[in-house]
Amino acid sequence: MTEKEYRKKVNPCYGCGCWDEDMGCTMPAVDKCYACSLEDKRELEFFMAMIPPTVTHQEKQVHVAKGKPVFYEPEELKRARVKLMAYLAKYVPDTPYASGVELVTKWCFPRGRHSDGEYRITKPDTDNLQKLLKDCMTALRFWTDDALVAREITEKFWADVPGIFIRIREL
Repeated sequence: MTEKEYRKKVNPCYGCGCWDEDMGCTMPAVDKCYACSLEDKRELEFFMAMIPPTVTHQEKQVHVAKGKPVFYEPEELKRARVKLMAYLAKYVPDTPYASGVELVTKWCFPRGRHSDGEYRITKPDTDNLQKLLKDCMTALRFWTDDALVAREITEKFWADVPGIFIRIREL
């Protein structure tokens, strides 16, 4: 038996240092979902080359009809929603995610006078960008409910190649 075969038989974690003969894997659950080579989790990753919309879900409008507030989407927000839905439609999974997921998004805006990869620290706010994106992904059935997004990492950059990078990973 080779050393590799022995290590695999004795330590199913392939030498990561988290295997205990009596307890099995001792890696904390919070680390296991992304660090353990034995975890078989569903993952979807893609990049949509586009100029990302800067209008956000925050920009819904309200008017009063018969004494009650009525919310509506301005035309610019409707166009942004249609654009995102069209780009996202190519990547909809065959089966929607039905358990907790991590959502990583990197919003890459045309860089103009900024350096490629420089963080964008101006509006729109990441939480407002994410709301519209997640609503579109929910409508397209990426997941059964956007409440399943339990871990979220969102970044905004200036970039030579504008677009939105998205990774969804089961927890």
